Amino acid sequence: MAPPRNCESSATRRDCLRLGLGALMGGGLVDVLRARAAASAATGARPTSCILVWMDGGPSHYETFDPKPDAPAEVRGDFRAIETSVPGVRFSEPMERLAAIADKLAIIRSIRHDQGNHGAGNHYMITGAPPRIPVGCGAFVSFHPSMGSVAAHERGATGGLPSYFSIPSMTRSGGPNFLGARYAPFVVPDDPNSASFRVRDVAPPGGLEVVRVDDRRGLRERLDHFKRFSDKSAGDPALALDDYYHQGYELMASPQAQRAFDIGQEDPSVRDHYGRHPFGQRCLLARRLVEAGVPFITLNEGGWDHHTSIFDGFKKRVPRFEGAIAALIQDLDQRGLLDSTLVVVLGEFGRTPKINKDAGRDHWSNAMSVLMAGCGTPGGQVVGATDAYGYAASERVLSPENFVATIYAKLGIDPAKILHTPAGRPTFLVSDPTPIRELMG
Repeated sequence: MAPPRNCESSATRRDCLRLGLGALMGGGLVDVLRARAAASAATGARPTSCILVWMDGGPSHYETFDPKPDAPAEVRGDFRAIETSVPGVRFSEPMERLAAIADKLAIIRSIRHDQGNHGAGNHYMITGAPPRIPVGCGAFVSFHPSMGSVAAHERGATGGLPSYFSIPSMTRSGGPNFLGARYAPFVVPDDPNSASFRVRDVAPPGGLEVVRVDDRRGLRERLDHFKRFSDKSAGDPALALDDYYHQGYELMASPQAQRAFDIGQEDPSVRDHYGRHPFGQRCLLARRLVEAGVPFITLNEGGWDHHTSIFDGFKKRVPRFEGAIAALIQDLDQRGLLDSTLVVVLGEFGRTPKINKDAGRDHWSNAMSVLMAGCGTPGGQVVGATDAYGYAASERVLSPENFVATIYAKLGIDPAKILHTPAGRPTFLVSDPTPIRELMG
């Protein structure tokens, strides 16, 4: 029996054993994670990282990875189903470059949930926890720490760089919740395709040398000996400001951070391969951050809420978009980084089966498609299926909890872990910590 989704009030080890988590807490997956960590330490293998490409708005499963060529015209839409490099697996026509490397990809076609609004769907897929109250479409909500914040909390920073980036903005539910401000994402809003690209806090303000910053830092630390609120649960804003201040100082003082953001040092042919446009260069920046040891990077790409003109929208945008993702996966593979880097592409839900009167599709959480590659994920496979017309997941039906548990397991984080709020309240990291077995390798 799986534990209930909202089991925070008085969880004890005995409760968890009774609810079926004993195998995960005392063995099973925990032993696997422990053995993996020990093997990595013994062999000097790279720690794993995740690049999450978030298609905010909810991309259509029909026009991406689950075409229905035999369905009626009002369901199948304008695009053909094309063959991929894997016999018997077809993608939608706009996914041409990804189809060519389908042998490196796993496509999940059977995740479903019951949150049809953007805010609620975003929260569920980004955190693995359903929202506790009804959430509207435009809401930015946080009832549970995001995957990126948990990765930052569990894995820590390296070389003066933050351990969680969100580029060019934070997703609706991408924050740390009770984990605190130091585990919020570091946002890089500027366009890395611009010749004037510069990341805030990586260099001191004009005319201010690092040595002078050191002097000011020393003064600030002496002032910090004055009494502060000691109860972090009371929400002392100075504590959050301290986290941001120290993060900014570490970035200015870190040669590793300077190198990671110096995208102009890349070979021009590599930059061309990703595409000389904002999303392409953000993908390249994400690869550079992985090389610098950052465990979690989110690329937050809006514009997938196609209630109108979905086919025109895909024709204009998708060639650059899917080409950059294909370039990222190929580049990671060629550099020997794909084995330790998980690339995930998804949004909050799929789109309605029937095309509406405005040539668009509306919100639909009964079916969606997710792309996953790298970090030991067996490529060339499709997990699960939707019915003949794509109305609902019908084979190997999976939940957002299963998806998020898979991400954590691949990052070496135990999805059955229980976190505690500042007030001591126990909270399951994922209420159903069962990863998707086909993706674990």
